Amino acid sequence: MNRQDTISNYSHGISLSERKNLVITGVKKIENFDKEKFLLETIMGFLVINGEDLELIKLDTLSGNVSIKGTVNNISYAEESGKDKENSIFNRLFK
Repeated sequence: MNRQDTISNYSHGISLSERKNLVITGVKKIENFDKEKFLLETIMGFLVINGEDLELIKLDTLSGNVSIKGTVNNISYAEESGKDKENSIFNRLFK
C-alpha cells in the first residue's frame, strides 16, 4: 500500500479552536501557503484557508494531518476539477 492509499483511507475533518488553532485531517498535500492563505488538497477537494499571521505548525504526511495557527478568517472549498481548472485556482489565489 502506498502513501496515497493510506491517506485515502482516512476521513477528512476540520477542527478550529478559538479561530486560532486549526487541525485538518485527510490532507493529501499542501499546494501553497503564506501568512495570509493556505491551499490544501484534501481527500474531499481543495481547501482554502484565509487569515492573518498563519503559520504551519505540524505536517504529518504519513497520516495526512496538518496543524495551522494564526487568526482564521475564512475556510472554503474550491469546487473546480481538472488540471486546467486546478491551475486557475492557483492563479486566482496566489497572484
